Amino acid sequence: MGAAGKTGRAVTRALVARGVRVRAAVRAGSRGVPDAGPSVRVVTLDLTTGDGLAEAMAGVDGVYHLAPNVHPDEVAMARRVAHSAAAQGVSRFVFHSVLHPDDASMPHHRRKAEAERAIRARLDSVTVLRPAAYAQNLVPAARAGLIEVPHSVDAPFTNVDLDDVAEVAAMVLTEEGHGGETYELAGPERLSVREMAETAASVLGHPVEAVAIPVQEWVTGPGATLPEQARDDLVAMFESYDRQGLVGDPSSLRRLLGREPRSWRDVLA
Repeated sequence: MGAAGKTGRAVTRALVARGVRVRAAVRAGSRGVPDAGPSVRVVTLDLTTGDGLAEAMAGVDGVYHLAPNVHPDEVAMARRVAHSAAAQGVSRFVFHSVLHPDDASMPHHRRKAEAERAIRARLDSVTVLRPAAYAQNLVPAARAGLIEVPHSVDAPFTNVDLDDVAEVAAMVLTEEGHGGETYELAGPERLSVREMAETAASVLGHPVEAVAIPVQEWVTGPGATLPEQARDDLVAMFESYDRQGLVGDPSSLRRLLGREPRSWRDVLA
């Protein structure tokens, strides 16, 4: 699901690298659809209505469910997808959740927790991945020399490499022994945005500044084009970041990969 987004494209690449035939499910008219090589078949569906779900899942061995970011209907989407997977007899189901889904201060995290419960109520054996924020989210800003965020630049984060997450996703979809498990996927470093800017300057060879902008400036700027609910969800997230950042335990990711997860420096390099 969501194969046209950055996570979906990364998971598709990781699966194809393992020799898996992928059915890449996207919304009609989506941009960024994965290259439809011989191992990838693109299909369209509508997660808000369920149209196309049965056809997309017919004959598949596993499903990777990834909902649109901060979508208000995420829990109902999860129920629709899980119901269809059960009806189609899908043997392996992986849900892409989020780090700390039960954090009551962030509404879109809570919806992930509810979605987890809705899927488990319908399917017997589900694998849940709970990734931290992606290191790649800050790479374009680092390259441009200015990382502006609407929260404290001194709050701690354990940002994770998207390709590490995709590697784990492909692993749990294709290997035995992961049904019923929940894996927290956090990066190996605890860094603030200020520290990430300093590292980026060292790796990229040019100054990189970290700047905290007022939340209201974000609301009237980049956030102005978002639906009100999505904007409110993200403001709540920024306020949570101000208080505690977003930090997880990298031990599960390290164990699953069988190596050290990629660092912020690795991603930049």
